[in-house]
Amino acid sequence: MDPQNSTYGIPFPGTFIVDARGVVTSRFFEAAYQERDTISSVMVRLGGRVEAAGVHVSAAHLALTTYATDQAAAPGTHLSLVVDVSPERRVHVYAPGVAGYKPIALTVLPQPGLLVRTAQFPKAEDYFFKPLNEHVAVYQRPFRIVQDVAIDASPQAAAALKDRTSMTIDAVLEYQACDDRVCFIPQSLPLSWTVALLPLDRERSRRR
Repeated sequence: MDPQNSTYGIPFPGTFIVDARGVVTSRFFEAAYQERDTISSVMVRLGGRVEAAGVHVSAAHLALTTYATDQAAAPGTHLSLVVDVSPERRVHVYAPGVAGYKPIALTVLPQPGLLVRTAQFPKAEDYFFKPLNEHVAVYQRPFRIVQDVAIDASPQAAAALKDRTSMTIDAVLEYQACDDRVCFIPQSLPLSWTVALLPLDRERSRRR
């Protein structure tokens, strides 16, 4: 880093996960020194589960449960939005990146004070469609989408977050469910999560 940069010499935070033998199995580093991962967000990204109240959402050909990994966040908090998806029997949806079909996508609507990171999708299955003699990447078993977001800690976001006590994060889940014979009408499903906003803790330890 350039020594003339205002953040030169400031260490960037990171989280290490170790197993029972003390061996590092995973590590996470932030994009900026002001940000902090929550342990619940880390655990979800690793495929674990957290104690969170899920919301069941009615969707065509899919059963959805959504939740945020954290109920409260301060500027710099890095949390995750979770969408657990269970397709109906014999139904599949197409994985991101599939060409020629409408793949499933989660889009978080932008708003001041919110940083949107990359969404994490699991590895897809190979589906062979015999009538067309083609292989495509699909999900036909329960799977999880993890969308990483962060509360913006930059000075530019301070005005947008001033005096706010909560933030509602809106998103749209788009997909087209298909079975072995037909593809159903594409769906656009609104989702939302609300988290309480906390101020930064600016207290300093007393000098002894």
